[in-house]
This record gives sequence, structure tokens and C-alpha cells, in this order.
Amino acid sequence: MTTLDQPTSGATGRMAAFIVYGLYLLSIPSAAAFALVGVIVAYVARADASGLARVHLDNAIRIWWLAFWWAVGLMLVAALAWLFIVTIIGAIIGIPLLGLVGLAGFLVFIWFTVVSGWGLLKLLAGEGV
Repeated sequence: MTTLDQPTSGATGRMAAFIVYGLYLLSIPSAAAFALVGVIVAYVARADASGLARVHLDNAIRIWWLAFWWAVGLMLVAALAWLFIVTIIGAIIGIPLLGLVGLAGFLVFIWFTVVSGWGLLKLLAGEGV
């Protein structure tokens, strides 16, 4: 195999970014399992990527970590809401709080999907994020 037959690191990184965004979008029906696989792929591919591909892989990693920490925070608030629901007076606070956590979780889900799709469109156009 000559050096002309081998893909450049930019092309390899770009393909990895496509795969990561695809896995992020496929995480919708997989209960975020593919998102975890996607961030692992992004971390592995980031070492060899450069230029535009590196920017997109860094962005994909940032998106995943933001969604992850929002999910952790919302789970902690949901646990607190359940503790409120156990008490009679706390149910007045806990039930609406649980509803707000559900709404916030849905918004994080929508945000993750839209930002992943937007990143994929930008990558297809050859633009940075």
C-alpha cells in the first residue's frame, strides 16, 4: 500500500466525527447507550484527528459531557423530589418538582438531539461548529 492509498488523518477524523454524530442521533431509541459508545469513539479518534475533524470531535465530547452532568443533576433533584413525596406536606412540593424534573430532562434530550443534528449538518457542509 502506497502513501497515496492510505487515508489521511483528516479524512479518518472526519469519518469518526460522522460516526459519532450518527451514534448520538441513534441514541434516541437506545436509551442513550449509543451516546456512550459515541463519546468513547470520539475520545479514541480525537488523538489522530486534526483541523475541522478535531473541532467536531471536541464539540461532540463537550455535548456529551454537558448532557451527562445535566442528567446527573436532574436525577439528584428527582431523588430529592421522591423524598419530599414520602412526607404528607412534602408531596405538595415533591410532585410539582418531579414534573419539572421530567420537563427539564425532556428539554435536555431535545437539546442533545438538535445540537447533534446541527453538528452533523455543519460537518457535511465542511464548516466548524
